[in-house]
Amino acid sequence: MILEVDETQLAESVIQNLLKHLPDQEQLNSLSQFKSDYNNLCEPEQFAVVMSNVKRLRPRLSAILFKLQFEEQVNNIKPDIMAVSTACEEIKKSKSFSTLLELVLLMGNYMNAGSRNAQTFGFNLSSLCKLKDTKSADQKTTLLHFLVEICEEKYPDILNFVDDLEHLDKASKVSVEMLEKNLKQMGRQLQQLEKDLETFPPPEDMHDKFVTKMSSFVITAKEQYGKLSKLLENMEKLYQSIMVYYAIDMKKVSVEDFFTDLNNFRTTFMQAIKENIRKREAEEKEKRARIAKELAEKERLERQQKKKRLLEMKTEGDETGVMDSLLEALQSGAAFRDRRKRTPKPKDIRQSLSPLSQRPVLKVFNHGNKPYS
Repeated sequence: MILEVDETQLAESVIQNLLKHLPDQEQLNSLSQFKSDYNNLCEPEQFAVVMSNVKRLRPRLSAILFKLQFEEQVNNIKPDIMAVSTACEEIKKSKSFSTLLELVLLMGNYMNAGSRNAQTFGFNLSSLCKLKDTKSADQKTTLLHFLVEICEEKYPDILNFVDDLEHLDKASKVSVEMLEKNLKQMGRQLQQLEKDLETFPPPEDMHDKFVTKMSSFVITAKEQYGKLSKLLENMEKLYQSIMVYYAIDMKKVSVEDFFTDLNNFRTTFMQAIKENIRKREAEEKEKRARIAKELAEKERLERQQKKKRLLEMKTEGDETGVMDSLLEALQSGAAFRDRRKRTPKPKDIRQSLSPLSQRPVLKVFNHGNKPYS
């Protein structure tokens, strides 16, 4: 596998372990002396003897490991370079971001009116992150939230800067120093591989394809390395240009700090937008609740007043109705008819049947026509 450089069977972890536990060259030479006793050796010893017979084993393994890791290294380096380059272009080209900076400067000069900082021509971009720390007198809002509110009401186009700087987040996580270090390491490994191939002995085994495969790999690897080097060079020009554009001293502020500050401001700005929306929704909800409460109270009072008026009207109507009915009954005689037709009570019936009521009525007779005296 090692002689043939069979990548289908040579895993990166296997090569790393071999390099980690590989004996030095002197020990390998000693192991090769046991080749004649190969069949009498145990399996680990047999493996060691076979490995000791591979010419320039450590350089081979290092070259194979480099080949196995090369594509991954390219895929790690290139996106980071592109992220930083794209972020630099976005920052410089974004009109909404430039307008935002103008608005921040205007607000700062207005707040500093009368002080020694009045009518300032510029400010440090790191100050953008401090807007959230400047609070109102009632401690209920910040200068950042006020800025967002102004943008929403008066300058809605400024809000587009959040989308304009979409690569800022990824760029803020890139270490330019590590990019340069990794690319230089790749270049040194390529140079070392080229030197090894130039001094590599002719293959003694027909299965030894190391020089053939590695020579082909070096050609494509150098081509990709050259492209990455140009991309990195272009990236460095772009971020140097943007640092000069915003008058930032690169000796005091690193590219990483510059992107981190801007990304933190972008993040807090987006958060302030969400918080303002929630605040307005809460205020609107409170307003609706207050209006509903006031309306309910008004309706309750109206119902009470209406009920009171109905009661008053009923009382007056009852008194007037009684007098009218009485007068009408008196005039028509209905009141008297009702008395004559009244059904006798059981008590009256009993009285009519009592003994006293059955006594004979005494009549006075005038005998002899004498006057009664």
